[in-house]
Amino acid sequence: MPIASISKLMTAVVSLDARRSLNEPLNVTVQDQDFDKFTGSRLSVGSVLPRDDMLHIALMSSENRAAAALSRDYSGGRPSFVAAMNAKARALGMRHTRFVNGTGLSPQNVSTARDLARLVAAASRYPLIRAYSTDRDQLVFPGGPRTRLNYHNSNALVRGGDRSIVLQKTGFINEAGHCVVVRMIVHGRPTDIVVLGAPGPRDHIADVITIRRWLRCSLH
Repeated sequence: MPIASISKLMTAVVSLDARRSLNEPLNVTVQDQDFDKFTGSRLSVGSVLPRDDMLHIALMSSENRAAAALSRDYSGGRPSFVAAMNAKARALGMRHTRFVNGTGLSPQNVSTARDLARLVAAASRYPLIRAYSTDRDQLVFPGGPRTRLNYHNSNALVRGGDRSIVLQKTGFINEAGHCVVVRMIVHGRPTDIVVLGAPGPRDHIADVITIRRWLRCSLH
């Protein structure tokens, strides 16, 4: 199924694997605009943020131009970045997964629930991915100290202060429906939940709550 912005978990993994300086400034260019869905962004063309902030708001708030900038600023450019995403998927045993971009705005970014559970397990080994995906807010300055944008987490459970969640990523495009992956602690053990194709804007979160309630009653 299409997985929308859950793709950004792999974008973060590949970006961190490249071991580029997190303090390096990245520019938002015309190439980072969305030509798949023609969505807008709070990051205007010409904005500049350190790689660290780009990674942070891509994971936490699903900022598409931040993810696009990360994928463009890679050795060999965006085609090499997408190739690295697919190579990492193969290395993780994600046999039914394919990426065509780093944002997830294309319905050709596809996977399965089982494959995404493998991605969640792999991404959980990166402390920055855990921290940034579960932050509630982040203030960034894309045009210098006088220009500020306050980003919020795209996951209602995290915004509400749910501390059992140690990693998460939401996603939505029309073809994918509402999606979410979550690693949470249930009775002291890490438990991964993958919800794909939920029809309504609150249904994927409601499903996570229902599954967690069942797990808390079933796991001892």
